[in-house]
Amino acid sequence: MFQEERMQLIIEHLRKHNRISAEEIVTLFDVSRDTARRDLIKLEEQEAIIRTRGGAILPSPPQEFRSYQERLKYVSEEKRAIGKLAAALVRSGDIIILDSSTTVQACAENLNGKSCTVVTNSLHSAELLSNHTAVQIRLLGGNLDKDQRYVYGTPVIETLSHYYVDKAFIGIGGLTLDGFSASEEEGKIKHQMMKSAKKVIVLADHSKMGRRYGYRFADWSLVDVFITDQMPNQEWIDFLTEQQVEILIPEPTQDKEL
Repeated sequence: MFQEERMQLIIEHLRKHNRISAEEIVTLFDVSRDTARRDLIKLEEQEAIIRTRGGAILPSPPQEFRSYQERLKYVSEEKRAIGKLAAALVRSGDIIILDSSTTVQACAENLNGKSCTVVTNSLHSAELLSNHTAVQIRLLGGNLDKDQRYVYGTPVIETLSHYYVDKAFIGIGGLTLDGFSASEEEGKIKHQMMKSAKKVIVLADHSKMGRRYGYRFADWSLVDVFITDQMPNQEWIDFLTEQQVEILIPEPTQDKEL
């Protein structure tokens, strides 16, 4: 089999299974480990794959920037379940940070009037929580992004640096074993939010795993708890165990059809 044919089959395998290891290439195509490595290197040079330790994954599709209102239309049941579980971690009297992601907004929706103080740069979460008399809101000041409905800029980061909070709830658009990525503006804010908290809780559904965006703002050493909608694969489990990150999965919703 020619290399080009084999490389095409590797891409087809990735489209079906999301990842492939060098050992799988050796077994599937009856080639040496060196040949498998050369195939992966060439595919990486063509920007067709992202090489990982021992194998490869497909690159993420180009990032699509949608307005906050547009993103709210696509808040999945998985995100809502993640948000509900996150809200259950909030205790009476806590001072917490909520970032501006839609998954974290699902956490705000489930606070149910708990007596706590919320520090946020999200206009939507602040407005939502303003109906709960037991919740004290500290809305950060800075530049307003009208489309994304959040406040950003140096004043936000400066103010955050003076806070000591119990928990920070951070939604992530892109996460890999190397850490977390976002736009530069958002990433700088999320990083400071993480630094200001005793406990950092990252919220992301399984579709975000393996994605990378333009600006890497933190690694897993800052994280205490990872809430996602389904158990990750063994590579992720081993890594998160090594990093001493607790994995929490919401209880599955009851099947409609039994």
